[in-house]
Amino acid sequence: MKLSDTPALLEEARRGDNEACTRLIEENGGLIWSVVRRYYGRGAEPEDLYQLGCLGFLKAVRGFDPAFGCQFSTYAVPKIAGEIRRFLRDDGAVKVSRGLKERAGTIRAARERLAAALGREPALSELAAETGLEPEEIAAAEEASLPVASLQAETGDGMTLESVLGTDGMEEGIVEREALREAIAALPERERKVILLRYYRNMTQEGAARLLGVSQVQVSRIERRAVEQLRRKLSD
Repeated sequence: MKLSDTPALLEEARRGDNEACTRLIEENGGLIWSVVRRYYGRGAEPEDLYQLGCLGFLKAVRGFDPAFGCQFSTYAVPKIAGEIRRFLRDDGAVKVSRGLKERAGTIRAARERLAAALGREPALSELAAETGLEPEEIAAAEEASLPVASLQAETGDGMTLESVLGTDGMEEGIVEREALREAIAALPERERKVILLRYYRNMTQEGAARLLGVSQVQVSRIERRAVEQLRRKLSD
């Protein structure tokens, strides 16, 4: 599938075209398996986890809002992980924090309000505007899951949140406790924005600086402060 084909194929799949859905799953099999592998050893067969991942992927296809401007994979990963985690959670293998449950309740209430007002299912961009949350936060909370890929996703200049925080090998524990998500949410607004732009939107410091209307040096300082705060929070 050519990159230029992706938006049109996504739109066809969103409208219920089964062939388009099949093509998307085939082309994104690597992405789905990359999430599935994180849940090996939980008592479920890999193929069963993959089928759950495909279900989560299709939910992401139906719920994705291209008008928001974020990458589809940013929204899809927590949906894939969420479907798997929900299965494992029902089986007692995964616990969900109270904070994530509360956020999911907030999003659910906002969805109901908007649906009543609009007379239709709200788009992701409308939910984001109503709740003040990022699209990946909505996807993660709706599925009671942390978007684990963000730890290892590279920014535009090759950095990863995992490497700057020094959490190599600790990802599963962070996912289980939702510590990273809660630590980021507790940051001051400027620090939180920089972390989200750098490590969730994969921007360079220069790109983040242009978007925020500050200098690259200021972004570097803000990011350094934010990383130190996250390190302290995660070490508590």
